Amino acid sequence: MGHGWEGAVLKLFRGKDFEFTVTGAEDVTEHYRRLHLTDGGMLALTGVHPTMWVRLWFDRADGRHHQRAYTLVDPDPAAGTFSLEFALHDGRASDWARKAGPGDKIEATLQGTGFDVPDPLPARLVVIGDTAAFPAVTSLLNAMPDVPATLWLETQHASDHDLGLSLDPALHDLHRVERRAAGGHLVDEVRAALPALIEDSADVYVWITCDTTTTRALASYVRKELSIPRHRVHALGYWRPEKR
Repeated sequence: MGHGWEGAVLKLFRGKDFEFTVTGAEDVTEHYRRLHLTDGGMLALTGVHPTMWVRLWFDRADGRHHQRAYTLVDPDPAAGTFSLEFALHDGRASDWARKAGPGDKIEATLQGTGFDVPDPLPARLVVIGDTAAFPAVTSLLNAMPDVPATLWLETQHASDHDLGLSLDPALHDLHRVERRAAGGHLVDEVRAALPALIEDSADVYVWITCDTTTTRALASYVRKELSIPRHRVHALGYWRPEKR
């Protein structure tokens, strides 16, 4: 597969290429779509780990390729199947997801997806994300089922509240925050509440997966102002406005 300079870089880092086939699709809400796919032999080769994700390749209007990453939902190595979920907005990836149906194919690269559950387990898990991060958040909570977690999840649409997470009320404290000021409102909410939750900065694990700008602001805050060790912070910008 040829994917320009991005593809060449991923090849240098031993990225593995696959082709997925869509077997079904469902609109969870008008702004959230789930696709079911066969894996092109990927899972039998690579296995599965928590928060596992793949890079999908899309064509831009200028003819160039670009990739976007999506977390696997319900991967089944024996069947060679999984699902992907798309928080729909403007951009080529969402355009493809809106139209995709049975028989459609898409090229993908697996590289950079490794994640190890923190050892030792933290006393508290802090999760900050938005609807694009729902699959990863679900996988993360399933990987640490007995760890208390406080979650801030940013929403953009009223229907986002219909997207359910499997939470344990005894362990999980969920705060939904409306998206305002391009993520600035979420940053303010977290900064106001998070310090009171942290008794020992070395005994918490913080997972931040928002848009790129918000993720950078929050990662800088928890590392520099709350002194949480770098190895106890996972920060990855999940999306940014796409060029068409």
